[in-house]
Amino acid sequence: MIEAQLGGGRSRIALLALYGSTIGMKVAMALTGFVMYGFVFVHMWGNLKVYAGREYFNHYAEFLRELGAPFFGYEQALWVLRVVLVASVALHFYSALMVWLRDRASRPVGYAVKKDLAANFASRTMIWGGIIVAFFIIFHLLDLTTGTLNPSYRQGDPYNNLVASFRSVPVAVFYMLAVAALGVHLFHGVWSMFQTIGWNGPKVDKLWRALAVLTAAAFVAGNCLIPISVMAGLVK
Repeated sequence: MIEAQLGGGRSRIALLALYGSTIGMKVAMALTGFVMYGFVFVHMWGNLKVYAGREYFNHYAEFLRELGAPFFGYEQALWVLRVVLVASVALHFYSALMVWLRDRASRPVGYAVKKDLAANFASRTMIWGGIIVAFFIIFHLLDLTTGTLNPSYRQGDPYNNLVASFRSVPVAVFYMLAVAALGVHLFHGVWSMFQTIGWNGPKVDKLWRALAVLTAAAFVAGNCLIPISVMAGLVK
């Protein structure tokens, strides 16, 4: 029993030591990035159901609330997924910030400036893009999940809540800006994710780059189309 406890303690210490290293933090970024990558596309697929009408969209939303029944109670599984997502975002952002700070501290000023000029736009905006996305997630939950920031919020009518939210031009514009920021984040993150876990090389790098471009473009187009459709009166 004591040996098992000691072994478990050493494993936790080793795991924390690994995460504390720059390599460990990059691996954590890749893994949490994969979680978020899956979520944003499943979320977009669900939101696009708004084009099928109120009844279909609300039925899908109700299905999500009943997910995992009877093992999970009403909305329990959905909240578990939300907690996992928020935890992933927090760990991803913290790891990215620490790696960025360490990188800046380890390089001379002159070299850092040169590197910044040579780096691509997506790489240089990863931190700010992450901050925008973090604020957007908080706003999105308060707007469409709890209704705190949505004056037209109706309990049990997600279709109404989505349409009412996007009828507000400032909300729609903020949403599209956040989507664009996340699209840039995806473009750089998808390619970097495969680099971090070692799935790289001359032959596959082009494949990951193409996947990153297609992923980012599809995400931005699919999500921005919804508020545009609402403001244009195509979705009422």
